[in-house]
Amino acid sequence: MERRKHFNKMSLTDFWIVLLGCSALCQAAPTFAPVVSSEDQELAEGYVSQFYSDVGMTNSSVRSITNSSFSQDLQAMQAFFGLEVTGVLNKKTLEVMKAPRCGVSDISRYGHFPGRPKWEKRLITYRITRYTPDLTQRQVDATIAQAFQLYSDVIPLDFKQIYTGTADIMILFKGGYHGDFYPFDGAGGVLAHANSPGRDAGGDTHFDDDETWTLTQRGVNLLLVAAHEFGHALGLDHSRDRSALMYPTYQYVNTHRYRLPDDDRRGVQALYGSRTPVPTREPNPRPPPRPEPEPEPEEPTEKPDPRNEQCSRGLVFDAATSIRGDLFFFKNGYYWRKSTSFHGLRFTKVSTKWPGISYVDAAFEIPHNNVVYLFEGRQYWGIRAYAKTIMPGYPKSITNLGLPSSVTKVNAAVYVPTTRKTLIFVNNQYWSYDESRNRMDFGYPRYITQDFPGIGSKVDAAFENQGYLYFSDGPRQSEYYLPYKRVMRVLLNYGWLNCY
Repeated sequence: MERRKHFNKMSLTDFWIVLLGCSALCQAAPTFAPVVSSEDQELAEGYVSQFYSDVGMTNSSVRSITNSSFSQDLQAMQAFFGLEVTGVLNKKTLEVMKAPRCGVSDISRYGHFPGRPKWEKRLITYRITRYTPDLTQRQVDATIAQAFQLYSDVIPLDFKQIYTGTADIMILFKGGYHGDFYPFDGAGGVLAHANSPGRDAGGDTHFDDDETWTLTQRGVNLLLVAAHEFGHALGLDHSRDRSALMYPTYQYVNTHRYRLPDDDRRGVQALYGSRTPVPTREPNPRPPPRPEPEPEPEEPTEKPDPRNEQCSRGLVFDAATSIRGDLFFFKNGYYWRKSTSFHGLRFTKVSTKWPGISYVDAAFEIPHNNVVYLFEGRQYWGIRAYAKTIMPGYPKSITNLGLPSSVTKVNAAVYVPTTRKTLIFVNNQYWSYDESRNRMDFGYPRYITQDFPGIGSKVDAAFENQGYLYFSDGPRQSEYYLPYKRVMRVLLNYGWLNCY
């Protein structure tokens, strides 16, 4: 039977117990047996039986706990957590035992399961059969995909979500009994568990839906727990490195631009090797297609006031972006601002808000950096989103991003939080810009119709909102869900501007 791995939530007090480590826990403790209540004794015996006994035993196995075996298991537990190794139950040992944790053996540095099980194929499918009501379905899908991407960024495996049939990794959210021999224990206890790689139930991952799942520091952060459990599903055991994702206890860290810690990266690469970008070539390689230079149109001295077009079914946006939760739609040197913090729309001239910028051809926001970029012709500006002021050192040439000098204007741009890539659209092609490496990805430009079927052959404006990408081609707009790689709805631009 596959072993299930448990990832537990800790209280604030228990968090500091783990965080302080040996400096707080390695103080002298009595080597004689203190007075221990029968309740604590029972807790301790259950703890060492579940977490430090023979790894081949299951939770349903019956084990006779003798004084000798209990003392040996207790010593192993004390050694792992940096306690004085006495084999005697004491207050500090009990404090650590009462901190929720994961239910597998503990290894120094990264660890692998006995026999080093791993997946023997490069494409791993997964399916979410039951969702939590705490988050929207698209939030769960995007977060699960992001958790898998932490691994696919560093190892040569790819992960694909499917929606019917049996996947390699089956995922569900359910409290209490949920079809295996390891029922969850309610809020505040075991958070999730996963099987190591293998056939049938191998890799399957379950989340306790009695917990409150979030994407923030409050409640239980789904990205961190999912990434930990998928480590088990790929073959990683626990690590003794407190900074590792695979450390047994849950502790929140900031998830903006989160990457696998070094210990976890080394562990999973020891199983699967490193991902090395290898360019794919056609039998007769040809240079990537380049967009035809677009002649710069002669701009009239004054464009029509776009307020006359606000509720026109033929409204075409020049650009669109979010800025700290508000949506900005640009047209003819003006913008409409749509916010949840006030009723109606605010209409402003671009140059009034940002002197030096007359028109906005494209725009995108990187939320975790609090930066927005606005494009006009061959230049772009960086804007501090929280202050909405131009950053020093701007404007810069668009060639600074890696675009060829033949490009005279960017049609649209959008940052994708789940991939951490910015898509830059020019005529009927697009580039992918890697923000973490400050350079264009290899193999671009590519044709829009090749990678985004259904949205049209050009993009006039693009923005991200609530997990969806919105691509405008003329007055028509496609609501696109990247994990599905398909158009969900076809809309009209003017629908965003309170037109009924």
